[in-house]
Amino acid sequence: MQPTDNTNNTPSPTDSHTDNASLAAAPSKKLSKPSSRVRRRLKDAAPLPFKIDGLSHDGRGVAIYGNEFGVDQGHIEEKHGKKVFVSFALPNESVTVRLTNSRKSFEEGDAVELIENAHPERQTPPCPHFGVCGGCSLQHWQPDGQIAFKQTVLAELLQHQADVQPDNWLEPVVADRLGYRTKARMGVRYVAKKDTALVGFRERNSNFLAELNECHILDERIGFELENLKTLISSLEARSHIAQIELAMGEAISELADGDQPVALILRHLEPLSESDIEKLKTFFKARNWQLYLQSKGPDSIERIALHDTDDLTQQFGRLYYQLPEFNLTYEFIPTDFTQVNLSVNRKMTKLACDLLDLKPGERVLDLFSGLGNFSLPLARLVGGEDGTQGLAIGVEGSDAMTARAADNAKRNGISNTEFYNQDLTQDFSEQPWAQQGFDAILIDPPRSGAWEVMQYLPRFNASRIVYVSCNPATLARDTKALIEQGYRLTDAGVMDMFCHTGHVESIARFEKVESD
Repeated sequence: MQPTDNTNNTPSPTDSHTDNASLAAAPSKKLSKPSSRVRRRLKDAAPLPFKIDGLSHDGRGVAIYGNEFGVDQGHIEEKHGKKVFVSFALPNESVTVRLTNSRKSFEEGDAVELIENAHPERQTPPCPHFGVCGGCSLQHWQPDGQIAFKQTVLAELLQHQADVQPDNWLEPVVADRLGYRTKARMGVRYVAKKDTALVGFRERNSNFLAELNECHILDERIGFELENLKTLISSLEARSHIAQIELAMGEAISELADGDQPVALILRHLEPLSESDIEKLKTFFKARNWQLYLQSKGPDSIERIALHDTDDLTQQFGRLYYQLPEFNLTYEFIPTDFTQVNLSVNRKMTKLACDLLDLKPGERVLDLFSGLGNFSLPLARLVGGEDGTQGLAIGVEGSDAMTARAADNAKRNGISNTEFYNQDLTQDFSEQPWAQQGFDAILIDPPRSGAWEVMQYLPRFNASRIVYVSCNPATLARDTKALIEQGYRLTDAGVMDMFCHTGHVESIARFEKVESD
């Protein structure tokens, strides 16, 4: 639930998003799941007023029992000093909170009414389902405030774990903030009592699907088709046996194969579909120029359903595309490949990473966790020089399929100064031929777990510059400490608005080798 505004106060300016206080560590997901006994006890409990003193790392307000409110307002003395993590609340606000969880050391709740001191960056959430749907957590906060807060999170983690701040804070990378998400997995459930299907994300703190009619975070090609998808699934004979929809979207490039079908949906069904159901799906998808896939079991069971005479069924998947115009690159991928969810931010992110590496023709650059070549190909362009052959970009990736996709994309874009290797980067790779070479620069773009194992081998590469792209600021901060201990200086750091309206933080950092005396 979103807090209603019960005040006529004009918001007053505040000095900072966190009032210069340290951010509170949010409780783990396991501890945030209330027991059935706690849920019953809190179900009919009266909401309590709280003053929001600061924020947690995930963007929730943090209040303390006994601060500004006393026993008369329900703050019993034995709880004074106990923290409460409050969703939908911002610093300095006084809000009424409906408690949802109670533990020995903390409590959690939702702000349901704004009493006074509305934060100047508070906004009306753009999506009508915000507060119920668990897909977003920060739509009550203006996007510029969100991204500034995320920089604060990164700064505090760097200070706490590595005892360092960058020489220079980069301007936040921002682009599309609504309708940006091009990859998602949505749940599906038919509710017989309501004679309707639910399609979308889970409710907050629940395993139940939220009842959505639209989504303002998903690319609008899907986000405003949810109602039609629900109607379609409700009309199927197998409506009770559709479990989920996996979606992937690219850019429309009509001159390329499947380029006029830039949206792909994979329907997971638990029972075989009738011919009648398949025809209904084909009619719906053909009208929208979407690619249709059915999945009955595991990934190997995914099959494409032909909608046009030109659809190529000789391969398991059709093609999707995205472009990096700055580098004259077009990438081909399939619906199950990993790609960045926000293509508009990805364009800016790849350029920024290349700018920070400051590559020159003839240099050697290593791209670790290279995927389908998202960074490798721009890097190759820059070190290749005018004839494209002077330098070398090496990409290393743990997935066989993605390694092959990167090589294919290099060939498709006329890039010959690349090499791609398949390697599990969490294991010892010191004996691999590519790992025994020196490099002028390195780009690292690891998963959420970070690149701790890679950190142990970096001195062997003797690179003068390293750029680290991260989707988890905690592991970036941890790995920053290792880099500093190995003789690197943190020159630049910043955040990127890859996941606007959520608590996820995408960040980037540049390191430079300190010259020894």
